Amino acid sequence: MKRGIIVLPFLWVLICLLSCSKEKQSFAVISKTELNDKIKGAWAGKMIGVMKGIGMEFKAASVTYEDSIIWYPEMIERALLEDDIYGQLSFMSSMVRNQGLQTPVSKLAEDFANAEFNLCHANLQARKNFFDGIMPPLSGAPAYNMHANDIDFQIESDYIGFINPGMPRAATLMADSVGRIMAYGDGLYGGMFVSAMHALAFFEKDAKVVVKKALQAIPSESQYAKAIQTVIDGYEQDPSNWRSAWQILQDRWGESDLCVPYHPFNIDATINGAYIAMGLLYGENNMEKTIEIAIRCGQDTDCNAANAAAVLGIIQGYEAIDEELKSHIPEMADKPFLYTDISFNKAVSLTQSFAEENILTNGGNLEDDIYRVKLQPLLFSGQLEQAFPNMSMSHFIQMSDTDLYRIEGNWEDFRYGEGDNNLYKVSTTPGDIFEVEFSGSGISVLGSYNIDGGTAMAYIDGEPFREFNCYHRTEAGKWNGNRQHIIHKMDLAEGDHTLRIVVSDKKEEASTGHKIYIERVIVYKDTTLSASK
Repeated sequence: MKRGIIVLPFLWVLICLLSCSKEKQSFAVISKTELNDKIKGAWAGKMIGVMKGIGMEFKAASVTYEDSIIWYPEMIERALLEDDIYGQLSFMSSMVRNQGLQTPVSKLAEDFANAEFNLCHANLQARKNFFDGIMPPLSGAPAYNMHANDIDFQIESDYIGFINPGMPRAATLMADSVGRIMAYGDGLYGGMFVSAMHALAFFEKDAKVVVKKALQAIPSESQYAKAIQTVIDGYEQDPSNWRSAWQILQDRWGESDLCVPYHPFNIDATINGAYIAMGLLYGENNMEKTIEIAIRCGQDTDCNAANAAAVLGIIQGYEAIDEELKSHIPEMADKPFLYTDISFNKAVSLTQSFAEENILTNGGNLEDDIYRVKLQPLLFSGQLEQAFPNMSMSHFIQMSDTDLYRIEGNWEDFRYGEGDNNLYKVSTTPGDIFEVEFSGSGISVLGSYNIDGGTAMAYIDGEPFREFNCYHRTEAGKWNGNRQHIIHKMDLAEGDHTLRIVVSDKKEEASTGHKIYIERVIVYKDTTLSASK
């Protein structure tokens, strides 16, 4: 049975029309030609940013990047291979194949799950959840997705702002629907914030204004909003020194990532979103400087630089982008992005078509190739959501720590090799048992999905908690591959607990085995309780 409530993207249109009906009408005008130029700038900025930042991705984790940043115009052609772009184009492709702007989120989730490309983190779990019958919004909710706060939706949300020019409320309502495929709380707010910036940028001239206005799209009490506000405050205190603001962010959110808390790598939307804002505020409306700052902040450099550069691409338009950055685009403009039939030129055309439909649906009009866009005030009106609030890692247990866990049955040692030498314990037969005692308020088991993955039941303190399935359609590989949190429970009372995993005789028909891959166990604590002691 499919679990979850299906939210339809087109509802944002109706909600916006109803909520805007009593407000003072305000319009802005933009020609078809100018709108096209800004949309071209958006996609060009995304491509330029991702390719300038790709070589430094996670090479600076919890430190700033101080080495050189290489660029030559032909680099941009490799953007055709980048998941930062083809990932979100897959959503646009799904809309084209189905019901356009009224395509249900359930269909977007289905097409995303069945796409040919590999995924990781929140997106991988969303795909796995779909195959396990866990539908949006539960597929992105913290109970079913340990990566709810991750950057995934923030990376993929640009197109939502691109197709809602001057309509940030429509953009954020659409993001609030689509983003629940893989995100919740700050992971969701990252996509809402980015899409709002893009929507606002069509009628703004200053990136600083865009950042400050877009902050109204999300709840001010959220960690994401607090991080963006920290950047704004730092900029206003000293607009010439982004490094001081960077240090404040690092001190407060540098270890906020719960999915890989034992490593300086941080894939959380919050701190990476703050780096986007850092580039836009301190970049002085210069695309190269904006990209450089976003890269030098470190962590997910290509994603952050791409989100930031797309904002400036909209503000300035394609024609104003420096030739050194865009000169090779005409050479590859009709070549399709990987896993799609969409080229740069086709992406621009589709985006303009969807944007026109949104303009007309949301009370605007088109006459003599001039759009009158009904502008929308932006104010968050939902309830605050936070995944895993006040949680941090207490400690972790590796499979080499054989005195800290207990196994029964036929478990084997396993390593991927080729530089990825972490030890796994892998079950081979039904009835195999893994058990660990721990003290904390949360626990997660990090393992892998695989073509020979089986099914197991997890028990907490002797009570059955959840049956989970480790089968996946593709062979797990080293490093990211299908590595994932295979089971987690994060709402326990602080204290002593026991997790017991019992391998079942059930498995997917396509699976070639009953294997449960366990790499490490991560124990979490409630920081509010720790602080009070």
